[in-house]
Amino acid sequence: MKRIINDTKAPSAVGTYSQGVELNGTFYFSGQIGLDPTSGEMQKGFEAELDQIMKNIDALLEGCELTRDNIFKTTIFLTDLGNFSKVNNAYENFFKKPYPARSCVEVSKLPKDALVEIEVLAHK
Repeated sequence: MKRIINDTKAPSAVGTYSQGVELNGTFYFSGQIGLDPTSGEMQKGFEAELDQIMKNIDALLEGCELTRDNIFKTTIFLTDLGNFSKVNNAYENFFKKPYPARSCVEVSKLPKDALVEIEVLAHK
């Protein structure tokens, strides 16, 4: 059965989508950008956005009684692929080996003029 994820500790959707959906123990979380869930304001700068994204992902996981270890795939969208090494550094701090599978692509623009967006897939 499909269950819609809605957690107040993570930012609300900025469009017509859900924060995530659980289907048969697999969690499909929508992409997170560097929005502060309390103020609704975008963080300033790549590193600040990335830090907030990781906090938002943690909040979604916690709300679903999951941990980072449950993440098996991420997709990262960057407006500048030159930030790829910064993402790798953040990964080393956020995840432990073995790392989840990952795709990373450069895009021309993201919602709210974000510099980075990350979506995750997890399984319970």
